[in-house]
Amino acid sequence: MCDIALDSIDKRCVIAASFLERFMDKWLLLLLLFAPMGLCAENLSPSDTGNSDVSEEEKVVLWAKSVWDSLDRKTGVVELPNGVATLKVPDTFYYLNPSDAEKVLVEVWGNPPGSKTLGMLFPSMVTPFDNGAWAVTIEYEEDGYVSDEDADKLDYDELLAQMQDDAERASRERINQGYDSLELVGWAASPFYDKAEHKLFWAKELKFGSQAVNTLNYNIRILGRKGVLVLNFIAGMDQKAVIDKQLDTVLAMADFKPGQRYEEFNPELDKVAAYGIGALVAGNMLVKTGLLAAALMFFKKFGIFLVIGIGLLIPKLFRRKTV
Repeated sequence: MCDIALDSIDKRCVIAASFLERFMDKWLLLLLLFAPMGLCAENLSPSDTGNSDVSEEEKVVLWAKSVWDSLDRKTGVVELPNGVATLKVPDTFYYLNPSDAEKVLVEVWGNPPGSKTLGMLFPSMVTPFDNGAWAVTIEYEEDGYVSDEDADKLDYDELLAQMQDDAERASRERINQGYDSLELVGWAASPFYDKAEHKLFWAKELKFGSQAVNTLNYNIRILGRKGVLVLNFIAGMDQKAVIDKQLDTVLAMADFKPGQRYEEFNPELDKVAAYGIGALVAGNMLVKTGLLAAALMFFKKFGIFLVIGIGLLIPKLFRRKTV
């Protein structure tokens, strides 16, 4: 793939694509949209396809198939790479390890490299290429034990106003770097903390540039003895009802291993984080999760399966393999 951010694609290509869509075959539109991203002949050699006469659009589909077939999709009990937590992944989801997650985030969704995760979760019935795809990234922040003493005292409306100010500053920086503007529209779901399970979740509605559909940034934080497990949903606002139905399932998947659990905190041995529940919600994740979500939203609007989703090849190419 060419080293190019989705947000920086020449706007003339998109304008031209919009014009040509009404007059030209959709396969040609596909080529116009993906040529700037390097999904073209010089990047997919004949050895990649096995046939020098394969058309450009077929090469794109073959590239997508090769990526899909390379992903090690797992279900069942999965120990996260850092060894502090496990996932119990039901058959309705699949887990991707960190290298496969990086492949999806960078090669497929066009994010800059370097966003290291502990993996990703996808619903079992979708691929990263689907127009209706959504996912959950998994990370771990080992900043110490986060006290939940302030959980019942927080004014989330006041916190939202502060976060919107932060988002406005982040937006100016994004624009300076050539990315779309960012607006924190408001809560899509107000923060809720489950003291018994030590799990916190909330959702933000974000708007990137002039995108017609806003982005849903659904967040889960699971408190542990030495840090916080971070799960972020990447989806569109139009998928909120679907996410809401799956929230309890995702919340139930992750748990810290014995010795790492919140209730095992030892004040004589363990570090205490310099922030509480309020700071977890406000956080510094706006730009990071925004970039991921913006990439996903681009593919929903201009991606190959929105263009060729009705093609006869797709059901055959992306039939889920047994793991």
